[in-house]
Amino acid sequence: MAEGIIAYGLQGVIVDETRICQIFGDQGKLYYYGYNILDLAENCTYEEVVYLLLKGKLPNKAELEQVTADLKAARGLPESVLSTIKSSPKGSIPMDVLRTAASAVSLTDPKPDDNSAEGQYQKAIRLTALFPEIVAADYRVRRGEQPVKSNPKLGHAANFLWLLHGKEPGADAARTMDVALVLHAEHSFNASTFTARVIAATLSDMYSAITGAIGALKGPLHGGANEGVIKTLLEIGEPGKVKGYLDEKFKDKNFRLMGFGHRVYKTVDPRAIVLKKYSEKTGKERGTTKWYDMSTQIETQMKGREKPLYPNVDFYSASTYYMMDLPPEIYTPIFAVSRVVGWCAHVIEQQAHNKLIRPDAKYIGELDKPFAPLAKR
Repeated sequence: MAEGIIAYGLQGVIVDETRICQIFGDQGKLYYYGYNILDLAENCTYEEVVYLLLKGKLPNKAELEQVTADLKAARGLPESVLSTIKSSPKGSIPMDVLRTAASAVSLTDPKPDDNSAEGQYQKAIRLTALFPEIVAADYRVRRGEQPVKSNPKLGHAANFLWLLHGKEPGADAARTMDVALVLHAEHSFNASTFTARVIAATLSDMYSAITGAIGALKGPLHGGANEGVIKTLLEIGEPGKVKGYLDEKFKDKNFRLMGFGHRVYKTVDPRAIVLKKYSEKTGKERGTTKWYDMSTQIETQMKGREKPLYPNVDFYSASTYYMMDLPPEIYTPIFAVSRVVGWCAHVIEQQAHNKLIRPDAKYIGELDKPFAPLAKR
């Protein structure tokens, strides 16, 4: 980029190289380590994607059994972390609790300074295993219920639903959650991932990097869109009211419909294609496609506008989660439950060929202002 040209928000600026993820925004394609997300979502478990992101290749049977065993062995919230969750003030935002609890996990690491390849892998596995337990424990505590312990018989996605609801999920619900976790696991240098890499570039520890990433994900312009989507659907109420609602809202030129448009994708987000199918499937299983029908009508209306907008991953995840009895306040934490392994993969990659991230800025203030002593100001 030519000297003196400002790229606000770093739009279009290439800051580093990565092998982890590639996005072709104009084509609506997403790859994890060269594998198309559509193939991964339909054919892989989240455990396979964990191995892929941390090791750079899909696991064979023995490797999958090992990473699955590693994740299960890392389960079990330390008592001090559980106490932190339980002592959070009533009304705390779930993402704030997750951020604080994730930071507290660092204090219980038996080898906090082990930055070897194996040490980094173990930290990543531990964080990935504990995030569902943190989110679920907070979910239950704020409802006056006791947290439940992980079920060693269940895989990562099914166990997360078990932790939330205290009962073993059906195969369809477990598979839907598995797909959702696969789809959200990684997305290149998005705001939270870049935050993690900036922190990692200082040679700080993985826990600090992940805690910072949670803080970035909390922002409604990044991770909170799916919560906004379900609020919109609830506000509309019925499929027949979609057009009138949008016509009225778009009288305000500043109105922004959550779940549409993306900083990178110029066409439909491929993850939305997958979740659209699961939104319909989940609705049919629950006996109503109302929320799916409303969503498809909104999508049609948005495509027909003068400047078409396409759904992103948050749009159809909202109706899918809602039909799975998941409350809106934990939609962004669910995002973090999936994305944590992607963050960890980027921390590892950043520190493997590290250079401190220190961009420049264009100063637009005054210079050489006359100085006056305190008594004369």
